[in-house]
Amino acid sequence: MFWADKTAEEAHEQLKDKGEVIVRDEKTASGRVHVGSMRGVAIHGIISDLLNEKGIPAKFLYEINDFDPMDGLPTYLDKSKYEQHMGKRLCEVPSPDGRAKSLAEFYADEFKGVIVEAGFSPKFYKTSELYTSGRMNEVIREALERAADIREIYKKVSGSIKPDDWLPLNVVCESCGKVGTTQVLGFDGEQVTYECRENLVAWAKGCNNKGTISPFDGNASLPWKVEWAAKFKVVGVDIEGAGKDHSTRGGARDVANHIARGIFNYDPPFDIPYEFFLVNGKKMSSSKGAGASAREIADSLPRKIFRLALLGTKPMRAINFEPKGNTIPVLYDRYDEIAEKYWSGVGDDDSRLYELVHLHNIPERHYRMRFSQVAFLAQMPHIDIFREAREEKGEELNELELRELHERIDYSLAWIKKHAPDRYVFQLQEDTPVALSFSGAQRKAFEKLYTYIEANEVLTGESLHHRLHEIKKEVAIEPEELFTGLYQVFLGRDSGPQAGWFLSVLPRDFLLRRLGSIVHTS
Repeated sequence: MFWADKTAEEAHEQLKDKGEVIVRDEKTASGRVHVGSMRGVAIHGIISDLLNEKGIPAKFLYEINDFDPMDGLPTYLDKSKYEQHMGKRLCEVPSPDGRAKSLAEFYADEFKGVIVEAGFSPKFYKTSELYTSGRMNEVIREALERAADIREIYKKVSGSIKPDDWLPLNVVCESCGKVGTTQVLGFDGEQVTYECRENLVAWAKGCNNKGTISPFDGNASLPWKVEWAAKFKVVGVDIEGAGKDHSTRGGARDVANHIARGIFNYDPPFDIPYEFFLVNGKKMSSSKGAGASAREIADSLPRKIFRLALLGTKPMRAINFEPKGNTIPVLYDRYDEIAEKYWSGVGDDDSRLYELVHLHNIPERHYRMRFSQVAFLAQMPHIDIFREAREEKGEELNELELRELHERIDYSLAWIKKHAPDRYVFQLQEDTPVALSFSGAQRKAFEKLYTYIEANEVLTGESLHHRLHEIKKEVAIEPEELFTGLYQVFLGRDSGPQAGWFLSVLPRDFLLRRLGSIVHTS
């Protein structure tokens, strides 16, 4: 059973006495959202979709956290402009474009666009709305009144020792507007006293103001792990997973679960721990500006391939996406493989994945040219890629096949321009490189290949592949010596695509002219 179907069934079994199931995920909008955050979106989104598909009412809620302090300065923001705002709530920090209401809204809007384009349909809401509407007032009061119990949970579950006077609250300073620099000193049942300390944290400067303020209706927020537990209750969450770094014993989720049960009398949601979505083997950070953005990767792939990247790996296996490696060609190859399985009636996880990649609009069987082949041919200006596709298929392409080929051409050229490693970038040499010198064995091999091409007007990749291997034996030349020589002759480099196929797509007169310039030169 496909992992998402299995997880949806397990969740339903645990929640079968519930009415509507609430699935929740969250992202802090502290900068350009990295693509790793799409893993949580995809996992929660597909589980919500599958529950609804099975007739179990489910709602996917996605929270944009705009109420945390700005505690990191992304490298692409002007330090001279934004350093003064460090410590303020993200919803109070100016937008980079001057048009959005805040920095949080600016980056959240971009990320929301990616989520929708990827085929997920959550209901979006903001953390600021939870607090300013008063929905968090009750849990704030409970947390303050039971601060000693929360300190004990921290100590017991994670080993974190809080001072005896520590209160679980971050209040906004009435003087400088910062929330990351304040420390709450007391709670009298209705108001809190606080100090805004200049050196409380390394990433923001406080103003040393002291004050008394109500902690309710948006004047304050709970610290992260307490807030997480509080949101379970306030939002009524039934299903919520988290990255593996939060899901370890004694980790943030463990602490939040204990606070939910012990303080807020709420059973923690069904958990779906998941591994990281890495880019080039590295974890990413939105607040530091590290890693590829969700928008950048989404723009590099059509929706079906993006969904394949997100859904094609079980949650507890890491995804390593290498835009400048072979990830994109490999994804296309996998897509073509699962498509063939689905069309052939193979009832396995790959066929199910193909269904989920396409939502409910599953295309009929059709011809597709391999992405790496498209990427090569699209770089050869003298080659008619549509003619090559017709010849490969054996007949005219239909409308669906033409759309698919156009799409692959567009995405392959964008990939070649922005990301592709050198081994995928080719430029046909217009003239034989004058500095080249060839061994006697290479010259004999080229002469035999020239004779074969001269004698055959129709050349196919298969026939050329077969003849090259015959020549290799006849001349007793090492494969590397033969093929490196061919790539140098035509591409000016030591490597290239499969040689027989590569030569078959080049004009016959060009092959004869280029090989002849070597064969007929002493």
